[in-house]
Amino acid sequence: MDKSDLYSRLLKDISRLIEDTDDALANYANTAACIYHTLPDINWSGFYFLRGEELVLGPFQGRPACVHIPLGKGVCGTAARQRKTLIVDDVHDFPGHIACDPDSRSEIVLPLIKDALLIGVLDIDSPLPHRFDREDASFLEKIAALLMRHL
Repeated sequence: MDKSDLYSRLLKDISRLIEDTDDALANYANTAACIYHTLPDINWSGFYFLRGEELVLGPFQGRPACVHIPLGKGVCGTAARQRKTLIVDDVHDFPGHIACDPDSRSEIVLPLIKDALLIGVLDIDSPLPHRFDREDASFLEKIAALLMRHL
């Protein structure tokens, strides 16, 4: 299955799951699980939510993670502050990277924005360098938008 087909299936699966409930926490948890168990070569998938001037850990799949990330720090805090998707080919080269899992090498982080308000970020890690590209970003941005429509 090529990447486009994989993401199309993932988007349909998530859509079916979240249209059956209006519980945001359940929707975030199921989305993290779907991503984790569908996408190849990832070792963490989850959410951080904005609480004041920091991001706080939400539903995820993978190893235990950092609980608090200040805005503007690490990949997640930077993506949140800039309100744009960040693709990092090698997290060891990212200034101020916060190493929650030493096995992670690349990362993609997408801001979650609803009615111009930053809600948090979707964070996905891989043990492989250069795992994520613009095609991943495009499909994951559709997933993030779908979640925000169901809030």
